[in-house]
Amino acid sequence: MTKKDRTLFTIISILLVLCTGYLMMTLIQLKILPPRFLFLLTAFLCTLDTLLILLQHKVLQKTWKRWLCAVSAILVAISSGFIGFSIQSTQVLLEQISGISHSASMVSVIVKESSSYQKIQDLQGRSIGVLRTISRNKTDRCLEAIRELKVDFDEQNYDSLVNLLQAFYAGQVESVILPESSRSNVTDMEAYANFNQNTRVIFQKEVDLKDTMQSDAVDDVTKNPFNVLITGSDSRTGIQDTGRSDVNMLVTINPTTHKILLTSIPRDYYVKTVCDADDGCQNGAMDKLTHTGLNGTNTTKMTLENLFGIKINYSFKVGFESVQEVVDALGGIDVDIPQEAAVGKNVQNDGFHIEAGLQHLDGKTALRFSRERYAYASGDRQRTRNQQIVLMGIINQIKSPSILVNYTSLLNALGDSFQTNLSRDEIAALVQFQLDQNPSWTIEQFMVDGTGEQLMCAELGNTAYVMVPNQETVKTAIQKINTVLDGN
Repeated sequence: MTKKDRTLFTIISILLVLCTGYLMMTLIQLKILPPRFLFLLTAFLCTLDTLLILLQHKVLQKTWKRWLCAVSAILVAISSGFIGFSIQSTQVLLEQISGISHSASMVSVIVKESSSYQKIQDLQGRSIGVLRTISRNKTDRCLEAIRELKVDFDEQNYDSLVNLLQAFYAGQVESVILPESSRSNVTDMEAYANFNQNTRVIFQKEVDLKDTMQSDAVDDVTKNPFNVLITGSDSRTGIQDTGRSDVNMLVTINPTTHKILLTSIPRDYYVKTVCDADDGCQNGAMDKLTHTGLNGTNTTKMTLENLFGIKINYSFKVGFESVQEVVDALGGIDVDIPQEAAVGKNVQNDGFHIEAGLQHLDGKTALRFSRERYAYASGDRQRTRNQQIVLMGIINQIKSPSILVNYTSLLNALGDSFQTNLSRDEIAALVQFQLDQNPSWTIEQFMVDGTGEQLMCAELGNTAYVMVPNQETVKTAIQKINTVLDGN
């Protein structure tokens, strides 16, 4: 062996050790591999490194064989470095989605499309309509920002969203202030379905909201039972913005008995709103459950805690559109579609159809299935059941060993459309628990029910369709939740 070859082989050997060491360091920091898996992988990499180094420097005599071994060492080093970098990126993503630290709401000053107003200064001396109590904390922050720009205006207060809009279109005020999260409430009203088309924004203020969404953590998520709130936001401006909670599900998990209970609550459920003072909701007022999301996930959480008389330990807030990306990142999901959830080809529903029986759904189909309600006689009730079916498909895919392969792609899919107050270590502990023990989970589904009525909704300041709770189904849900928590 020439001196030049010896130097090159030494450099390659050092590179090999550094890259495989980097891989092991990132795996240890990620904390998702069970100790026995980590030990076996460490032993394998150490053996491989030693073998490749010895073959280059001591064992092989022919130069071409040594160079073949050196090329193999380079490939192992490159692969280890790439995998290590991917794992490190995963750690950054875990930090991003865990431990909710920021929420915000975009508040807009809106004028008619036909008006001549182009910027906020054009409203000097003009009238601005605002809601007197609904989302008042956000409105006040926007008003402060306008005054800081030395713009004087005539503030007109209205008690309901309907009254505000009527005054706006009647020309009684030149503009209105609304949180962007309230747009859906406006366009859902038939009289204002074209609101987005005949208005425009001339000023916006992003209002940072105090983070009141703290977890009530258990000592060990792999040993103690806990409740998780999953809420699907309809926000169109990012996961950090508040939006209606169109999907609401309580997941009760007992890692000791390996039981999971999925309790779904329809979006129109008529509930007493409960929140912290900093959340800005109308505390004690009656409203649809979906409207609690307009004041943040904490309001939804506290409202459901009050409804069921339980403690919710953690929350997951998901941008509803992200269901498609999550399912695709998992390689699709397998679900069993019951006959009542099937949508036939003869149904006039933009060509969407799904057959009963075992189906493999890609992300696009899973999202459409989760949102569909017009094809069913039971409407939103069946949509809620469909959401449970999709969630169970996701859970089954996540709890399979293949999650190790899809772990990074899953986190990438969640990215900016997912928030949880589970800590990074708690998420890693749950993944490690699943990989290490691979328990067989028993999953039960339940949905509370009610009857439809037209009643006053606090966030609208007007009557709307709601579902008045059937208290017997609420009592049943409480019993089922406590049964799982108690380990029975």
